[in-house]
Amino acid sequence: MDDIVELTDQECHELLRADVVGRVAFVTPQGPRIVPVNYVVSDAGLELRTTPYSELATYAPESPVAFEIDHLDREQGRGWSVVVHGDCERVLDDAAAAFEEPGKDPGPWAGGRRPLWLRVVVAEITGRRVGGEHWPHPVVPRL
Repeated sequence: MDDIVELTDQECHELLRADVVGRVAFVTPQGPRIVPVNYVVSDAGLELRTTPYSELATYAPESPVAFEIDHLDREQGRGWSVVVHGDCERVLDDAAAAFEEPGKDPGPWAGGRRPLWLRVVVAEITGRRVGGEHWPHPVVPRL
C-alpha cells in the first residue's frame, strides 16, 4: 500500500482553481447534508449560486460548512482530495460577478434560475493523495 501524502496549500489551491464542480456539506435540523454544486474561486473564497428556497440557501449561510473536490482512478488505485472548511455567507456585494467574467462561468448544471450567491470564506484548506510517489495530480481541465 502507498502512503498518504499531504498536499501543499499551493497544490490544493491549484486543484480548486482547475475544477468547476464540488460538494458542499452543511447541517440542517434533520442532520447533515451534502450537495453537489458548480463553483468558481474568487479572491474572497469559493462562490456558488443556488435557488433561494433550497436547503443550502436556508441552512448554510452564517454557518460553518465543508467543501470537497476529488479525483479517483480506480484502475490504478490512486486519487486525491481537497477539503475546505469555512463559513458560508450570502454575497451582497458586486464581487460575486466571478461567474460573469469571460471563461469563468461553468454554468450551473442544474436547470432553473439560481439567483442567490453564496460564498465559502476559506478558513482552512487541506488535501492529500494516495497512489504513488511520482503520480501527477490529474486535473479536470476547464472548457
